[in-house]
Amino acid sequence: MKDGKPIIGITMGDVTGIGPEIAAKALADPETYQMCNPLVVGDAQAMKQAIEQIAKVNLKLHPIKSVSEAKFELGTADVLDLDNIDMRGFVHGKVNAMAGKASVEYIQKAVALAMAKEIDAVVTGPIHKEAINAGGYHYAGHTEILADLTKTKDYSMLLVDQDFRVAHVTTHCSMREACDRVRKPRVLTVIKLLNITLKRMGIVEPRLAVAGLNPHSGEGGMFGREEIEEISPAIAEAKAMGIKVDGPVPPDTVFAKLKGKQYDGVVAMYHDQGHIPTKVLGFDLDVKTMTYTAVAGVNITMGLPIIRTSVDHGTAYGKAGKGRANPQSLMDAMRLATVLVKNPA
Repeated sequence: MKDGKPIIGITMGDVTGIGPEIAAKALADPETYQMCNPLVVGDAQAMKQAIEQIAKVNLKLHPIKSVSEAKFELGTADVLDLDNIDMRGFVHGKVNAMAGKASVEYIQKAVALAMAKEIDAVVTGPIHKEAINAGGYHYAGHTEILADLTKTKDYSMLLVDQDFRVAHVTTHCSMREACDRVRKPRVLTVIKLLNITLKRMGIVEPRLAVAGLNPHSGEGGMFGREEIEEISPAIAEAKAMGIKVDGPVPPDTVFAKLKGKQYDGVVAMYHDQGHIPTKVLGFDLDVKTMTYTAVAGVNITMGLPIIRTSVDHGTAYGKAGKGRANPQSLMDAMRLATVLVKNPA
């Protein structure tokens, strides 16, 4: 903390995507400095290029090598410069091994700073899975990288768009493998993680729902037995711990109930079960310009020893380098990270 505001490390993400641009736009917004002290972890030259590509943004680049050098002043872009991008070696919107490798190095540095208490939270920009694998890092995504770096066993993804909150039992794996991973211990772990996280977000007694895996939550075993054998026992144990939780609720109705505020959060069984309703609510596409007028939503990794939030979108290669990316999700992620810093577990 500095001047009563948390220091937030923002990883630049994949420089061939919109990560540098949305970071620059966030640092040019006065609201950012009202809520936190932002510090970009990335490449100074990539940030310089992003600033130059954005119309009507008044930012002065300030490359630094340590957190102590940061100015944290509106109009100044503090960039902890890892100097790992050859600006002649990439074009926007293309998978690039150098950019993929660099994006992981930004995460590694930010996590190290957070573990050392030099920064209070990490907010991650978008990375590209093919690029990071081409760069030599064989992970399915951010969540797995963060868990590995922090040596965390029990963790889960949580998507947040205002009062719409969805945690995931499984994420980056095949549909076949996701079904195999729906087991009582894992379902119970995610219920507990969601309950704790919502309390940190200011909800005194969270009301949770657990989605079924199968249509109609299995219809008493007619369409599958996971609800009977794995999900319901986990819910019963969570209730015995004092957690307010219902389910398994049929997945085709549970999100309408969440939207209607019957619940404060839902535990989804797999990636798209949770992502699709969240993005339908948070993303608005103008088909005339093929531009997203709203890109709301935040990705939180629950269970880590550090605070990590993230944008809820990808690298957006199609609009990279054009100066028209929407920083809304990044701003939301920074805002939520600040809330979590102020409400420690």
